[in-house]
Parts: sequence; structure tokens; C-alpha cells
Amino acid sequence: MRLMLIPGYNIVMETKHIDRKILVDADACPVKSVIIAIAKRYGIRVILFVDTSHILHDDYAEVVVIGKGRDAVDFALVNQTQQGDIVVTQDYGLAAMACSKGARAIHPNGFIYTKEALDRLLFERHLNAKVRRAGGRHSGPRKRSQTDNTRFEKAFIKLCSSD
Repeated sequence: MRLMLIPGYNIVMETKHIDRKILVDADACPVKSVIIAIAKRYGIRVILFVDTSHILHDDYAEVVVIGKGRDAVDFALVNQTQQGDIVVTQDYGLAAMACSKGARAIHPNGFIYTKEALDRLLFERHLNAKVRRAGGRHSGPRKRSQTDNTRFEKAFIKLCSSD
């Protein structure tokens, strides 16, 4: 929270999240255009993080290109994350790191990460890795639907409009 003196007036206005930004793990993010459209509506800065294998340009969002190292984009993004920011990612580990810094994190399907959900998701990811190392398989993610897009848009607007 920051206090702001409005020039020419004898009032002080309390502002929250004045420096809030949206950070996007943009390499495989299917909702970049939705994020940017909503961010414009709310006047929130957007930073898209991609690795060098992706070419991305946007007139509104800042694009940060990171080397191809393992988790390099994730670490660059979390290093720029501050309390009150919004992080869009499919990566549970990145979401957990962002939430630990006081940011809100949302999956491109519209699921807003919570501490309890992240604990469960990270445990499931650990179990799935053990199954894969033992030669087992499990099903991948289902195909994206219009319902996912609608759910994301509603949840993202809720995050952008909340304090």
C-alpha cells in the first residue's frame, strides 16, 4: 500500500498495488492475448517471459527473452515477482515460488493457486516423476476447451480487479 498526495488538493489518496504487474510464463501460454486485453482495461503492466526458442512481440507488453537453460525463464520471472503481482503459469513449482513471495498465481485454465492446492499438486508431480523413473506412464493433460478460456477470463478479471 502506498499513500499518494494529489497535487492541487489537500487530500491524500490511499492506493493499493500501484506497482502491481502481471508476469507471464509465456513460452506455451495459450491465453496471452486475453491477458493483454484485460491488463490494458485495468492499466496493469504486463511482462512476458520467453526463452530464446520463441519469438514474441507485443505493443503493450514488455517481452523478456531468457537463455534456454533448464528453468531459466522460471527463475528470471520469480526474481522479478513482488508482493501483489499476478503470475500466469502452468508450472506448479513456479506458482509455489511466486505465492511464497506474496504474489497471486493463476493457471491458464482459470485455476487460482492456493497453498493447499499447491501442496497437493507438487506431491502429485513428485509421485508421477517416480512412476516415470520406474518406467511407468500416466496420461497427459486434456485438450484445451472454450470452457477453459472462459474460466480463465473470469478468474483473471477477478484477480485484476481485487486489491
